[in-house]
Amino acid sequence: MPVSRAAETAEFSPSQLLPDLPLVMWMVLIAIGLGLAGGLGASELVTAFNAGFGRALGEFALILLPSFALAAALSQQCITSDAAARTTLFASPVAGAGMICPDTAYAALSPAAGRHKLALALGAYSGFKLLYPAGPLIVAAGLGSAVLDGTEPAQLLAFGLLLVPPVWGVGCLWLRAALGSSPQAPSAGESNADKRRIVILFSPFILMASLLTLGALLGETGIAALDFILLPKGALLCAALLALAQIPRDNRRTCLDASVRRTGSLLLLIGAASAFGAVLNTVLPLGNLMPEGSGILTLLALFVLTVGFKLAQGSSMATFAAVAPVAAPIVAASGADPLAAVFAICLGSFIAILPNDSYYWLVRGDALEAEKSELKVTGVLAGATVAQATLGLAILLAYSALVS
Repeated sequence: MPVSRAAETAEFSPSQLLPDLPLVMWMVLIAIGLGLAGGLGASELVTAFNAGFGRALGEFALILLPSFALAAALSQQCITSDAAARTTLFASPVAGAGMICPDTAYAALSPAAGRHKLALALGAYSGFKLLYPAGPLIVAAGLGSAVLDGTEPAQLLAFGLLLVPPVWGVGCLWLRAALGSSPQAPSAGESNADKRRIVILFSPFILMASLLTLGALLGETGIAALDFILLPKGALLCAALLALAQIPRDNRRTCLDASVRRTGSLLLLIGAASAFGAVLNTVLPLGNLMPEGSGILTLLALFVLTVGFKLAQGSSMATFAAVAPVAAPIVAASGADPLAAVFAICLGSFIAILPNDSYYWLVRGDALEAEKSELKVTGVLAGATVAQATLGLAILLAYSALVS
């Protein structure tokens, strides 16, 4: 039977003209195309690509390997007491940051959250985006020396702690306006075993915070091993080792293999993004797009750039990995405050929890399982994160105006 022209038009999509390639391959191909179109010779192109690809891989390997091992180990320690709901709720930002993954933090804590599951989901999301050593450390490492030399871990931690309460709070207000009050979940009571499980779950975070605090107080001791574990990357490694020690021995190799797999794929993405940024900046110096001293404009540009990356491919971690190397030359040349630049990217990545984000389906299938309308679920989750990003950006711009 012949197909009508209207049917042919309806079935056609412009995306069909493009090959279906992973983001990594798109970045590599576009980087090569840009270099050739920009007049680079073959050897110049390869040199720029190589320099960009390996620029920050060591930094990220030391962050991601222990982070994913920590997340994998903690995901096996399930807390099932509804009586622990408030504890898990208020600890959710710390869990999101410490596990370097909102998905893992939500999966580990949601069984105990009762009627607070959606608020917990936004708490874990906010902590992952804004609290050290998650989003701020990952972004700072991707931006490179222009930021790492201008900020201290304590500054990143302190500013994130100031941002989380209002940003998390406005998201919860959106949930309340969109859904109203949630029904009270039945309480199963709280036993001593429940309390012990909560303490065990968060002991790696307590250890990491203690080491970082001690490092800030002592400074360099001259003892290499001690100085390393008092650094953020060393403290993160110690936290991961403690978490692995708390699970059955037979399960540890599984956690480590998962960590290697997740780290390997992200390192490839980070390398491709760094190479793309290096070639792009060689052909078209991005720093020239922002005049020196244009702090507010630079922050807005970084925010919008990150929003574009997040909407395009969904994953928060991949957004951090991909956007920071591209943004690095802009930050370096503009003279923007390094601390503000880091959080402009972190806040841009809030927008939004959509169906192309794995976190959407995790929360939708658990906290919003009873909701039949996909449009309403999208409005609830995307609306909450847009409200969070908007308030956070307003606070950031006010801070930047005050310090400039």
